[in-house]
Amino acid sequence: MTAGRSGTTERADAGSGEALRGDPAHEPPRRDPLGREPGRADDDRAILRKAVLRLTDRLPDLADRLAAEILAGDDGDRSEQLRGDLSEVCRTGLGHGFEAILDPGRGRADLDWARRLGRRRAHQGQPLDQLLRSYRLAGRVFWEAVVEVVGRHDPGNVPALVRQATRTWDTIDEQSGAAAAAYHQTELSLARRSEERVQAIVDALLDGQGADGGLLATAASVLGLPAAGRYAVVMLGAEGGFAGGFAREFSGGRDRRPGDIGGMRFIWRLRADAQVALVALGAAELDDLVEAVRPYAHAHAGVSPVVHSLAELGGARWLAELALRTCRGSGRQIARLDRRLPDALVLSQPRLAGRLGDVALGGLTGVDPAFRDVLLATLTTWLDCDGSAARAADRLFCHRNTVLNRLRKVEQLTGRTLAHPRDLVEIALALSAVRLHGPAPGERRDASG
Repeated sequence: MTAGRSGTTERADAGSGEALRGDPAHEPPRRDPLGREPGRADDDRAILRKAVLRLTDRLPDLADRLAAEILAGDDGDRSEQLRGDLSEVCRTGLGHGFEAILDPGRGRADLDWARRLGRRRAHQGQPLDQLLRSYRLAGRVFWEAVVEVVGRHDPGNVPALVRQATRTWDTIDEQSGAAAAAYHQTELSLARRSEERVQAIVDALLDGQGADGGLLATAASVLGLPAAGRYAVVMLGAEGGFAGGFAREFSGGRDRRPGDIGGMRFIWRLRADAQVALVALGAAELDDLVEAVRPYAHAHAGVSPVVHSLAELGGARWLAELALRTCRGSGRQIARLDRRLPDALVLSQPRLAGRLGDVALGGLTGVDPAFRDVLLATLTTWLDCDGSAARAADRLFCHRNTVLNRLRKVEQLTGRTLAHPRDLVEIALALSAVRLHGPAPGERRDASG
């Protein structure tokens, strides 16, 4: 496709010289790729060059014709700016094509132009199919013009054009191939830059930089999310490695994560010790979010409460991390922070939690470690069973009276009364501290001694 050229007369004279140099006497014999005799191949090229020389004055008209055919086949999605410069683009492309035929010794400016045009169309966001269609139309407009001019001036040479047709369309394929390769390379580069920008913005929001008004405006624009809305954060731990942790393998052999599910949009980021998702909830509730994540999660996950702006995502990320840290033991847990607030409170204050374990459960320090474990397991099970000794006994495979006896022993050793709400809360939090932070210091000293 195109560029207008000045000095048509001088080019015509030079081109006539090229036509003469096509004679075997002036050029060493070369093997033609289609197996034709060297002399005939040179004669055919001379015929084509002569036809192109006669078309140079018609280049602007051919470019306008090509632009009109391109626009006639468009779906109307080409901007006014692109429509306005299309004739110039066609003149430049066709001009480089003419030059490649008239002066092949100067290199392949047509391929250089094709690459530039491919990059340009990728930056403009135009479909690749439109660009490739333009090259097919350019080939047709050019070839019809060549046949017409040879038929008018040298009708005896029309049969020779048949032998040049394959070479002409091979050239069009080369040009469109160069344009497509440059388009794909540019498209990939733009996608990487866009993805890197999205990742940087999401990282900044999750790190609590949402108070920056400029960041919020950029985030809303780049992410396509409103500054005010219903959001949550999901954090998935890296236990066992990410390939077997979060991500579910399917028949294609790749891993996947939730994208858009049930009206919710997930934007994932990989961190050193977890995978984190910013979730635009829309009208969905947190229970819907948990169910959306459940089929994919092969490790523990933490879910923050709902927040109502992008600016609050830093706090939501911290709360999701706390929820994740409350998960202990085997199996897969998806923890909602609001349903694990006591554990989250203990985790957020590790020094106070350790002190609470020492004070509330310190009376168990001198007990034989095996018996101490039995007492703590009984107390934990009784709490899990909402204070029912009978249900706790079923879980522990012992008699109800055994459970009651062990609970009385705990009361004796700790100086707490489980029937008193304040003492019960203190004991329950102390148990969480031991479970989440490990044995109380007194127990560690006892074990090491």
